[in-house]
Amino acid sequence: MTKDEDDIAAFTAVEAIYHAFLTGFILTLVTRAGPRQAVEVVFRTFRRQQLARFLPGLRKLGIDHLPHAVACAQYHYLSNKVGGVKVEYVYENDRKAWVRYPPPRWIWSGTAVCGIPSEVSRAMLWGWHANNGPVLGNPRLGFVCTGQTVDGQPGLEGYYREYDHDLAPEERLQFSPGEECPPFDPALAPELPGDAWPEARLRKVLRNYAMEYITSILPEAIAALGPAEGSRLAGTAARLVGMHLFDETAALLGGVGPGSEGFARYLERLARGQGDDTTIRGEGDVWTVRQTTWQLMRERPHLPREAFDAWNELWIGAALAHDRWLRVEMTKRRDHGDPAWEWRISRQNR
Repeated sequence: MTKDEDDIAAFTAVEAIYHAFLTGFILTLVTRAGPRQAVEVVFRTFRRQQLARFLPGLRKLGIDHLPHAVACAQYHYLSNKVGGVKVEYVYENDRKAWVRYPPPRWIWSGTAVCGIPSEVSRAMLWGWHANNGPVLGNPRLGFVCTGQTVDGQPGLEGYYREYDHDLAPEERLQFSPGEECPPFDPALAPELPGDAWPEARLRKVLRNYAMEYITSILPEAIAALGPAEGSRLAGTAARLVGMHLFDETAALLGGVGPGSEGFARYLERLARGQGDDTTIRGEGDVWTVRQTTWQLMRERPHLPREAFDAWNELWIGAALAHDRWLRVEMTKRRDHGDPAWEWRISRQNR
């Protein structure tokens, strides 16, 4: 294995499990809390992402000088493209530019698209696209959605438009299914600044892209639904995803050894793949993984303990898939005042 910062396999495995956690959690909200609650959490998640990332992203991509409609569409094209999302961009004029996400939709991986109501997809647009005008200080800028994949149309698509008049809040997102995005020409699309990216850098970006959604959605679910209910639903999704993604992530890592030691090394490698300071020790059937950082929530230091409990179910689920006789116990927690988090991994004799 290469040095930690270049562990491409670990970056890829982390990306896979967090991507699945995002999709699985939203499906859990839809099916177990109801579409109305799912709409609220998805809206809050994308609004938080938009407020934190949109303006800095425009500057980082070097497109903050463009006309607002064009800058917005190019932002979605470039930021999603670097995140591994299938996306298209079409310029019409300085006051109208399209962005289109053809199937398969990244966020609704696999058959998950079948379980997403139209209003949950719309909540993403209300959370982000409808708020670009206010953030830019342009009350005339809105987004017109012309199609949604979850409604059976060939992609989520629409255009930013700068109108001749100020828009009321309810006019910042409009729907016009009779319109159609013009053909996409890659030769006319904007390009990412800088030289070609090496694989390690690209994989780290893809990892960060997936992790960032969990950084937003887990605290927003707890804020919207309360610590007990938000954590219960997130933990349910996390355990199921951990169980079902274990084989895939293990294969990406080149395999996982048997028993407590095998799982401890799996957990350590994924933690390092997330950017966390992690060590491992043990012998026989008892191993300890020690982690002094939590990069996933480094920007959210004042979370209730329930956020960690829910997230930790990812690894409980993965352990159950690896060996159903494993016990994964927290013996130390930084959110309880300890200097680190420690997992004690042991195997029950059967």
